[in-house]
Amino acid sequence: MGKLTAEAVVDRNVPRTPRLSPDGRWVVFVSSPVGRAGEHPVSGLWIGPSDGSEPPRELAAGAAEDREPRWSADSAWVYYLSDRADRGTAQLYRVGRDGGEPEQLTDRDPGVGDYVLMPDSGAVVLVAPEEKDAPADPRVRVVRPGAAEAPTWDTVARPDRLWLLDPPTGAVRPLGDFGPRHVVEAAARPDGRTLAVLTWSVADREPGRFDPGLHLVDPATGARQDLGVPAHEAESLTWWRDEAGWHLAYLGITPPGLIGGKAIFEAGDHRNLTAGMSACPIDLAESGDGRLLALVAEGLDTTIRCLDPAGGTFTELRRATGSLQDLSAGGGRIAVVGSTATEPDAVHCGPPGGPLSRLGEPQLRGIHWGTQERLSYRAEDGLELDGLLILPPGRTRADGPFPLVTLVHGGPYDRWADRLQLGWFRCGQWLAAAGFAVFLPNMRGGLGHGHAFAASVAGDVGGAEFTDLLTGIDLLVEAGVADEERLGIGGGSHGGFVAAWAVTQTDRFKAALVNAGVIDWPLLAATGEHGRFDLALGGRENSPIIHADRIATPVLIVHGEDDTNVPLSQAELLHHALGDREHEFVIYPREGHSLRERGHQLDFLHRTRAWFSDLLA
Repeated sequence: MGKLTAEAVVDRNVPRTPRLSPDGRWVVFVSSPVGRAGEHPVSGLWIGPSDGSEPPRELAAGAAEDREPRWSADSAWVYYLSDRADRGTAQLYRVGRDGGEPEQLTDRDPGVGDYVLMPDSGAVVLVAPEEKDAPADPRVRVVRPGAAEAPTWDTVARPDRLWLLDPPTGAVRPLGDFGPRHVVEAAARPDGRTLAVLTWSVADREPGRFDPGLHLVDPATGARQDLGVPAHEAESLTWWRDEAGWHLAYLGITPPGLIGGKAIFEAGDHRNLTAGMSACPIDLAESGDGRLLALVAEGLDTTIRCLDPAGGTFTELRRATGSLQDLSAGGGRIAVVGSTATEPDAVHCGPPGGPLSRLGEPQLRGIHWGTQERLSYRAEDGLELDGLLILPPGRTRADGPFPLVTLVHGGPYDRWADRLQLGWFRCGQWLAAAGFAVFLPNMRGGLGHGHAFAASVAGDVGGAEFTDLLTGIDLLVEAGVADEERLGIGGGSHGGFVAAWAVTQTDRFKAALVNAGVIDWPLLAATGEHGRFDLALGGRENSPIIHADRIATPVLIVHGEDDTNVPLSQAELLHHALGDREHEFVIYPREGHSLRERGHQLDFLHRTRAWFSDLLA
């Protein structure tokens, strides 16, 4: 059996956004390494028969970032965005299904952010800024009390607009008029007669204010019809059809609060189509014959469901162990990226309710993975919880107790699915390979157990969710799996908050990792990207900085220098509060909320494993 190396973790290629051809015979997808080796990302397009009869092949080779592939209506052409002409600036290209020299279709100075293929006319709707000089550098908040329009930013990030491209002539003209609003997403109705458009009031998320709007646009005339204000965090505009005609669905947060589970809504009256569902929808797709398909996170697993228009419910078509992502449909088939406890991400295709076949050979053959167990237990108040336990390769519970590292997911609206826990931040297998048992708890507030479960942490982060974590650790200690004297904790983003909060509440942990963690909720609400949402999660009393004087645990603080989601000031607060108490403060230059550069990911893996090894030995 081969040894797991940090290079194997960050250099492996990961597929994403598989897209089925309309005839269902072909699938094209993007593949890229986990870590970025140079200044710009590099990703390629791969294509193969959807039945897996031949291995996928690279479609348009080039040292560029190729992304967002989509098919022409006749399944002959693949359109995509690429920065091969000017690294860092994406333009629209297309290439024949059999390969050949890609054809560049746009040459816009600001580039193209997204696009929509119109199924009837062959035209393309572009989502891109205006071609004009960049605005002034200062960001000015203009507030005019009593004004009809919401206050707006004069911003460095130019608002995106809609443009109609005629590929044969290259002519581009504006489409629709949204005033100062920023176009976020668009989706063509399958008959090509209507375009659904999601907008924000500003291009930048000035702490949590972006005021979404939903609209219909006539692609022939540009006439606009407003559909009112959608649910918070609206996304994934998807058309579906029943006997009454076409309908528009989207994902959004279940009202009325800012914190809660995602639901599927029907535009117009914004009716919740999944009210009362004890699971959480995560992706939508139109089946190709008018049906609405959904990926649904259910505990540790994922299901594929279909809307029954008559009953108004989503019927389960298939249950998959682990995770499914990036749903696509066409020609009576679906494509997803799937992973199980022992298999890394791969593209799978098949009928929605039947077996799915993996395209290509599995990566990382010969690695002896740590055994991954599914856990189910009850919180102090009786709430049903789940999670995962990873034991070192070749070891069993009988070999315990082990040093235990608890890793907390971000969000809090996220989850640990029963998938291969392999990545620079999903590093359960990496730590298990060093002899640790790794506990991955799905506490309340997370994804996969419905709206009430997710909303229960609003205003109370660090409360019941923290006791959920401790309950799981106590059970592993009692079972002889975890060594009470060798407990560590770590996490990123919200998980970093939980790790920081944990060491202010108890001295049980002998080592902690705080990666891009929240240390002061009010400060984050004033400086981060999600201000209103952050304030709805916690306040001053929930902030680790208030209790930082209690910290006796050595803490590894890790943060990206250019993080705008959780700004660097959060890490600096913890660093200065710890003073001369044992800790290490690492700042990764040029990085945002997630580490992208290969060298930084390698450093993170080696540094975190060494940190826990030194302190939990």
